[in-house]
Amino acid sequence: MQNFGNIMKQAKKMQERMVELQEELATKSVEATAGGGMVSVTVNGKFEILSLKVEKEVVNPDDVEMLQDLIVAAVNEGIRKAQEMAASEMGKITGGMQIPGLT
Repeated sequence: MQNFGNIMKQAKKMQERMVELQEELATKSVEATAGGGMVSVTVNGKFEILSLKVEKEVVNPDDVEMLQDLIVAAVNEGIRKAQEMAASEMGKITGGMQIPGLT
């Protein structure tokens, strides 16, 4: 029965560390670009967009669709990078175990 108690202590410690990690991830960010850097986005570890920059050279009223595509591409890449960052940090806590719903 003592083994069960140790397992529960370890689970509680892991849960506490995961809460701390979520707070830490909110302070970390990644940057992604599209169109050779014409559009850039910064996303934090909570998958929130912190900033979006568009170079004026890419703003063409006759080709709004291209600008929209670049923004979507940059945002999607930023989210992908943030997910990778979160998964990497979570892996440090879980020892690489894939726990559904955590990443």
